[in-house]
Amino acid sequence: MPKAEKPLLGITMGDPAGIGPEIIVKAYSKAPLIEESRTLVIGSADCLKLARRQVGVSVPISVVAEPEDVPEQSGGIVVIEPVELLASKIAQGTSSALCGQAAVQYFEAAVNWCLAGRLSGVVTCPINKEAVQMAGYHEDIGHQEILARMTGASLTATMLMTPGLKVAHLSTHKSLAQAVAYVRREVIVDKLLLTHSSLESWGMFKPRIAVAALNPHGGEGGMLGREEIEEIAPAVLECQSRGLDIVGPYPSDSVFYRATKGEFDAVLALYHDQGHIAIKVHNFELSVTATMGIPFVRTSVDHGTAFDIVGQNLANANGLVEAVSTAILMLNQSLT
Repeated sequence: MPKAEKPLLGITMGDPAGIGPEIIVKAYSKAPLIEESRTLVIGSADCLKLARRQVGVSVPISVVAEPEDVPEQSGGIVVIEPVELLASKIAQGTSSALCGQAAVQYFEAAVNWCLAGRLSGVVTCPINKEAVQMAGYHEDIGHQEILARMTGASLTATMLMTPGLKVAHLSTHKSLAQAVAYVRREVIVDKLLLTHSSLESWGMFKPRIAVAALNPHGGEGGMLGREEIEEIAPAVLECQSRGLDIVGPYPSDSVFYRATKGEFDAVLALYHDQGHIAIKVHNFELSVTATMGIPFVRTSVDHGTAFDIVGQNLANANGLVEAVSTAILMLNQSLT
């Protein structure tokens, strides 16, 4: 842990050619919570200064050499540069190996500092998966895969959160065919146990978790698929036998609505779009991603690099503000 009283939260810039720099300067200029917290941006000061000019704000930007150099009160953006990258070397809104490599290096530095106790947690701005692949990181599809590689975590999972709805995911970066094959009793049990323990560590006592069905109408007693009968329901029963408040499977066209009405604290979705669509329809601008199963807090914006609007002052920073606020709340819960 950093020596200062306030936890030190890292914010990775993401792909330099995306909207990461823009939402960072906007967040710092508009959100007192971020400016008043102790944060460190891991990225390129030059790219941030370009975004500052394009947005037309006057937030100060300073560079430090080590995480420990971040002051208790900065009054602006404090940046650390694991690699030097000039804005003149990149083409905004375009995938490139240069930016893909920089984005991974920013995140790897943040993870290493978290593991060493030099950062208390990390918030991530979006990376571009094509650029990451172009840079040669063929096994690192996204942040979660990098986290699993670097932390050695045997089981990780993604939870999406927005005011009024929390959704954990059985799988994320799998094709639909692969995701269906992944719907197995033992996998569901593991993800439900991880979801339960993560929610409790974030301050939610005895969380109520519902499991979404895979097939239309919950399978209609096996007529539309047998996964609910053979895999999902037995997993729910096993978790109930361990004393957990877990129910389902419930048809996915109603379970998320029921959660928004307060019936459940979280829902386990069985594949990427099942959960992501529910969250983004409910409240896209304030949706946040959190990673479960790692030894430190990591949250993220729940959107991509938005190459089509880079440099046009159109990006919305509300998601980043919410991701930072959520990370700070999680850190405060873990410290109590």
